[in-house]
Amino acid sequence: MKIDWAALGSVFGVSLVVTVGLVALFTLGVMGLSRRERAAEQGDSAALALTGAYACFAACAAAVAYGISLIVV
Repeated sequence: MKIDWAALGSVFGVSLVVTVGLVALFTLGVMGLSRRERAAEQGDSAALALTGAYACFAACAAAVAYGISLIVV
């Protein structure tokens, strides 16, 4: 049995980068929602924070859907 260590390392590296990126994107979405709540308490408008949060969550959902499509197809 021969293991292609270069391919294994490549898969590990890409998986690590994508995982960290998705977690960071989701964290930005949660931060946007919390800023919206803070702005609402102060009486300010937080349309930009809300739009950014929705964009981050949409990007996360798109990445998950793409991953599922790779598995299914």
